[in-house]
Formats: sequence, structure tokens, C-alpha cells
Amino acid sequence: MAPPTTTVRRHPSAGNLDSRPALVAQDATPEPLPPISFPHGTELSGDLVQFGPDLDHEQLNRLIGSVEGRRVLDLGCGTGAAAIALARRGARVIAVESSTARLAQARAAAERAEVRIEFHHSDLADLAFLRADAVDLVVSVYALAGVQDLSRVVRQVHRVLTPESPLLLSLPHPFATMLEDDDTEQQPPTLTRTAWSAAPVAWRAGADEGVVHPHSFSELFTTLTRASFRVDTVLEPPAEPGGSSLHRSSLSEWVPETLVVRARKLGI
Repeated sequence: MAPPTTTVRRHPSAGNLDSRPALVAQDATPEPLPPISFPHGTELSGDLVQFGPDLDHEQLNRLIGSVEGRRVLDLGCGTGAAAIALARRGARVIAVESSTARLAQARAAAERAEVRIEFHHSDLADLAFLRADAVDLVVSVYALAGVQDLSRVVRQVHRVLTPESPLLLSLPHPFATMLEDDDTEQQPPTLTRTAWSAAPVAWRAGADEGVVHPHSFSELFTTLTRASFRVDTVLEPPAEPGGSSLHRSSLSEWVPETLVVRARKLGI
């Protein structure tokens, strides 16, 4: 039987998630999006991968290093922001997305950005179209939050990566999924669930919606090490002061909203 779904307070999207942007009045004030819905609704940001809402993206992109001429897999590309940023830096990008609607938006965005990306519609755990040891870097921005069984995906990522190459991922921080903000009352966030709850949390961003399966760091670390990865970086970055993204919320003043992890495939 499927686990019960916990629904958080939903915010309407300020933007148009269609492949063609809508015209918005100049004096219109965009309404916020749930932080866990990141990166849906974000705008392209040059050649920097955005790993979470209002973070120091320049600092975090140092974890990627040079990607010129390297084969990079964007696992769960969403509407294409990270894939386009990587392609602009010279990477040979392969982008995988399980949603046909988001994949269509990503293709349209890549055309507008005039970059070449190899897109695949596929479950994130189904990478049979890639041969073993074929990819130099895997990047996944919040996408693994939508996966209940991490081990299936991680085993496939291990197969396609070359030895000692990294998997760099971000997820909604488990602390943030336990809380709900209340900006209208200017009150501290409310604790709405325990740290051990496995119930998925629903989100909605305009016409797009999904669920987050909260993954603790212990679960993530154990899954990676059992699949023969070596975790070398764990970050809980604070939101930048004065951040103004649509995913900004008062939660960022209390807990980290994003967990960033880099793990390398052990050489064989």
C-alpha cells in the first residue's frame, strides 16, 4: 500500500511554466513558491548551476570544476536550467527527465539558449542507453527527492560513471521538510512532522506538482557507500542575505534548506 502523503501549505506560482513565457504586468508582485519545489520556476542563470534557493552558487560551482569537453549527466534535468548552464561551459551534456512536460520545456529552453544537449525521457533509475564507464560527472539538483528507492538510482549512476568521477547532488534538507513557515503572522516556523517520518510531502508550483521523499543524511550516506562511492563533501549552506528568489522563505533563517553532497565512484 502506498505511504500516506503529507500536504504542505501550497503557494500559487508567479510564473508561467509553459515553454513560452507569459506577459506579466510590470507592477505585478510574484508570489513565493514552496522551497521544496526548487528548481521549478527558476530562471536561467548564466553558466552557474543553481543547487538550491538563494545559495552562493559561485562557491558551490567550484565543486564541479572544469567541464570543458567532459561528458556530464544531468539526472532529473527538470526544465533544463542546470543542463544549459553546464553546456554553456563546454560540457557534452546528457539530460534525463521522467516528466514529458518538463522535458518539453527543457528542450525549448535549450533551443532558445542555442546550446546542444542530448535529452532522454526516462525513469532516473533506467540508464540502459548509457554504456558502463561512459560519464565523467553526474549532477542532480533536487531530483532525487522525488525518488523513494535511492539505491536503484545510485547503482545505475555508479555503473555509468568512470572510476573516481563524482556524483554531485543536492536535496531539500530534511530539517526543512519538518517545518512549515508562516510569513503572514511573522512567527517562527511550526514543527509539522518528526525527523523519522517517511511520508512524502506534496508541493505545487503553478501547473506543476510533485512530492518530496525526505531522505536523511544517514540514509543517503549508507546508500552511497554500499554502492561503492566515497563521500568527500557534505555541505549545509546558508541562504545568502538579501536573496530574492521565488523560493525564498523564512525557513532559511532557522535551518538549512538545502543539503549538498559529492561522492566519487571508487576505482576498480
